[in-house]
Amino acid sequence: MTAIVSEGTLLWTPSSERVAESNLTAFSLWLARERGLDLPDYPALWRWSVEDIDGFWQAIWDYFEVRSSTPPGPALASRAMPGAEWFPGARLNYAEHVLRREKPGQDALLFLNEQTGLQTMSWDQLAGQVRILASELRALGVVPGDRVAAVMPNCPATLIAMLATTAIGAIWAVCSPDFGAQGALDRLQQLEPRVLFCVDFYRYGGKSYDRRIELARITAGLESLRHVIFLPQSGATPPDEPRIRLWDDIMAQPAVGAEDFLFEQVPFAHPLWILFSSGTTGLPKAIMHSHGGILLEMLKAISLQMDLKPGDRMFFFTTSGWMIWNFLVSSLLCGVQPVLYDGNPAYPDVDVLWRMAQDSGACFFGASPTYVDIMSKAGIRPGDKYDLRHLRAIMPAGSPVSPEQSAWFYDAVKRDLWVATGSGGTDCCTGFVGGVVTLPVYAGEIQAPSLGVAAFAFNDTGDSVVDEVGELVITQPMPSMPVGFWNDPDHRRYRESYFNDYPGVWRHGDFFRINRRGGSFVLGRSDATLNRQGVRIGTAEIYRALATLPAIDDALIVNLDLADGKFFMPLFVKLRDGHVFDEAAIKACLRRHYTPRHVPDRVFVVPDIPKTITGKKMEVPVRKILMGVPVDQAVNRSAMANPQAIDFFIKYVAEQSDYRKA
Repeated sequence: MTAIVSEGTLLWTPSSERVAESNLTAFSLWLARERGLDLPDYPALWRWSVEDIDGFWQAIWDYFEVRSSTPPGPALASRAMPGAEWFPGARLNYAEHVLRREKPGQDALLFLNEQTGLQTMSWDQLAGQVRILASELRALGVVPGDRVAAVMPNCPATLIAMLATTAIGAIWAVCSPDFGAQGALDRLQQLEPRVLFCVDFYRYGGKSYDRRIELARITAGLESLRHVIFLPQSGATPPDEPRIRLWDDIMAQPAVGAEDFLFEQVPFAHPLWILFSSGTTGLPKAIMHSHGGILLEMLKAISLQMDLKPGDRMFFFTTSGWMIWNFLVSSLLCGVQPVLYDGNPAYPDVDVLWRMAQDSGACFFGASPTYVDIMSKAGIRPGDKYDLRHLRAIMPAGSPVSPEQSAWFYDAVKRDLWVATGSGGTDCCTGFVGGVVTLPVYAGEIQAPSLGVAAFAFNDTGDSVVDEVGELVITQPMPSMPVGFWNDPDHRRYRESYFNDYPGVWRHGDFFRINRRGGSFVLGRSDATLNRQGVRIGTAEIYRALATLPAIDDALIVNLDLADGKFFMPLFVKLRDGHVFDEAAIKACLRRHYTPRHVPDRVFVVPDIPKTITGKKMEVPVRKILMGVPVDQAVNRSAMANPQAIDFFIKYVAEQSDYRKA
């Protein structure tokens, strides 16, 4: 790691040229010219964006020339949360706004995996295949509102399938192929999809993983399926089943011209895709985002917050199932070329992604704090080894970023670099706080709340606080807030998830601090959700897998955000009488059922699992104790069914040498 720096140390200041050429400056000048607004700096622009939210989002609509086939009503007809009504009467299509960027003969995106080098896909290929596939989906009987699911990697075919699905008004959902069958079914069974896209194997870290058995379980468990569109990766003969169609056979159909294809025009709030929560207290929540909401948010975020311009190239390491993938591919809306990578970020070499950044000419690079630690420990200094002349910005995201990690980029990558740390969530599929290219960068600090995001820290009484740790809340509606959860017709689960603590205010579930200059600090989850390497994991998933092991009577798991930006995820298990402890079998079970990220760092045998009188596992109190919160502040023994069960954790935190507390 680079030399020690303190929180708040000034690391970078944008040049006057950088500020003048930024998209934020262009937008501010447009507001002055078209709206008569004098907003001299980012704080003034942000205040206007959250105080006049109608005016701000109407300006976004007009500035980016959003197309609607019918005249829209006012920007915000109802500002209730939940239930805000945006642009009533508008009819539009997200995929149409992507393909309106089509430029024959020019590159649309870049991609690579562990077996092949960097390749490009032209707009002719991308748009042509989207139109063919969308037409074939219509021929198969897929209609607006139908669900189309996928178990696919981060590759061009997945992007094509998503755009084809949304182009005809169907609803998209995807799981990455490293999910076990049960993890995929927990998500996709809820949706009753009509069509499934899938591959038969994937590669990671130089190894091939055969998924045919898991796919057979998934397709058998999805009784609603009528069609399976199969993209074979192994060269093996696909199963002889009438529902299966091969990807290549579909793409061999006659071309569909742009003038002959009709995008389904849907209302602003029509569901676009479904992203899944982590499943902390049961099955993962199926979060529905809208065509109009995602369209506006992505145009704003990619252009104004990330300062990306047409022709720029953007990379972020992600799987197809993380919301960052949706963010990455939505860069096409702004004429930006996404770089898709399918594989291990440290294979075949630990610095493979920096070589990719050089070869692709990436302007924007997304990285996790964990990745920074890997680079630092390996002694990698990308700026000394690679030609990164095109690289202008890096976004560390997915977990809290330490001051040392912020400073590493300036020491080891590039001195003139905008480190645009961000934090947001799957729930709204965007960042709440993040980079501002016109502001200085301070160590360990997120620069500011994003435009249109009324982000504040609330204390327990619902008061906004500054320079104090509170709950991250959003006090004004955003277009990309969910239009609901699937199978939640009265919105009960939706309200309980975000609006129970502060009625009419979104509580996100993160500890949050904001300082007097607007710098922000997201300090980890305030609930029981696990955040492992930037991927949210539900404790319920862990427990469902462990229930298949005869030796396990009960279990409790937490994830700790540590002071150095790392994580420590211990699992505590209670064994059934007569059974022996087998840590390897426990870890193998979790890897088999879900993903490698579900595997704990250590497993401990405990006499009992702490529970409330009503039988709920006390994950949050245990997490607080392990993070050093005094016991009398973390847990009320009188509210416990088994008060003695907490003693193991008190002793462990006093004696442990497994991690360094914050």
